[in-house]
Amino acid sequence: MIHGWTNLSSSVDSVFLFIMGISLVLLVGITGAMVYFAVRYRRSKHPRAENIEGNLTLEIVWTVIPTLLVLAIFWVGWKGFVYMRTVPQDAMLVKVTARMWSWNFSYENGRADGILKVPVNRPVKLAITSADVLHSLSIPAFRVKEDAVPGRENYLWFKPEVTGSFDLFCTEYCGMGHSSMITKVEVMPEREFDTWYREGEKAAIPAAKGPSTASGGARLVKEKGCLGCHSDDGSPKIGPTFKGLFGKKETVIHDGKEIEVVADEAFLHHKILEPAESRIKGFPPIMPSQKGVLTDAEIASIIGYLKTLK
Repeated sequence: MIHGWTNLSSSVDSVFLFIMGISLVLLVGITGAMVYFAVRYRRSKHPRAENIEGNLTLEIVWTVIPTLLVLAIFWVGWKGFVYMRTVPQDAMLVKVTARMWSWNFSYENGRADGILKVPVNRPVKLAITSADVLHSLSIPAFRVKEDAVPGRENYLWFKPEVTGSFDLFCTEYCGMGHSSMITKVEVMPEREFDTWYREGEKAAIPAAKGPSTASGGARLVKEKGCLGCHSDDGSPKIGPTFKGLFGKKETVIHDGKEIEVVADEAFLHHKILEPAESRIKGFPPIMPSQKGVLTDAEIASIIGYLKTLK
């Protein structure tokens, strides 16, 4: 386990160690008592069983002590829970959208990325939702975890105190690509983050228009989670690779029949909007429709990017 990354992680670790300490004391005490009684009252010393009367003092002790321990565990856990759910007023807001099988992090200035980038020594609030099924965001280094639920916004917060790169996982089984739903939290020096953040203000493009360049398409396939199912380097994934896809002859299943088509602009545009109508042979029909997610300009930009992957 990684310790000391945030005040929040220290709080969680303290509760964990407190409960673990009590458990170890009980384990040693109960095991020791079992061994003592097994030796002290073994059959060779007491061949005839004796009737044992109740002991009021002992009964009070073994009722009161466990009750006090449970109350102590509840109090420590409650204090930690309140701390975890009380977001500092100066926390930076990042909106998180989970989808099969990728993460999208949107900032208040309009910048979006598939990697969560945050400044060091500043609290960060994540407003979390899902675009499809139930997911669960977990950052083990910061001891935070929260479900991403369709149609609902959950939240968590943390304050990173050291720079570096940390894993971010989905911990709720969400389909075939669940195991690859991994990204990074990049904790950056404050000045470096501010520079990156200001560059995002210049790069932000109104959603209604969308990017019209291949470079914009490259950014979109990352932001919209396309690379969760498709690769851009020819390697196999759940869906066909983007490399060499444009202009390629593909066999598709349409109305239960196999037909051969060319992956041109018209086919790709229709496939993005209506993926359920036909599927490329050899791949499962699990692609969600991008209606209402991508504009025509954004789809054109993505197709323009696919043209470059020869």
